Amino acid sequence: MNIKKIHHVAIIASDYQKSKQFYTEILGLEIIRENYRAERDSYKLDLKLGESEIELFSFPNPSKRPTQPEAVGLRHLCFYVDDFDEAIEWLNKRGIETEPVRIDEYTNGKFTFFKDPDGLPLELHE
Repeated sequence: MNIKKIHHVAIIASDYQKSKQFYTEILGLEIIRENYRAERDSYKLDLKLGESEIELFSFPNPSKRPTQPEAVGLRHLCFYVDDFDEAIEWLNKRGIETEPVRIDEYTNGKFTFFKDPDGLPLELHE
């Protein structure tokens, strides 16, 4: 096996339109395609993130995440940015709160956490 990269990460939203607006208008991800699947009463929105994708889904009455961020499963999704301070300012000006900036003790890189509309933990890393 020769894994090259992550193809996509899938997220289920409780409020599809609110999450679509967050990921496209706040985070600036480009829409690749959007499909409504009538048989599942579900939207599937594919968003471009570099060479990877985020799949944003809606489902009727999805289960809540048990706890965070240390629940079993995916802990958080991290985005690399070229200008860390500018990215934080961009989020804050749009009402997205970020945690205090921390320094990675191994790489000395700056990082911070913020949340999507469902409270899913997202990270910025310089």
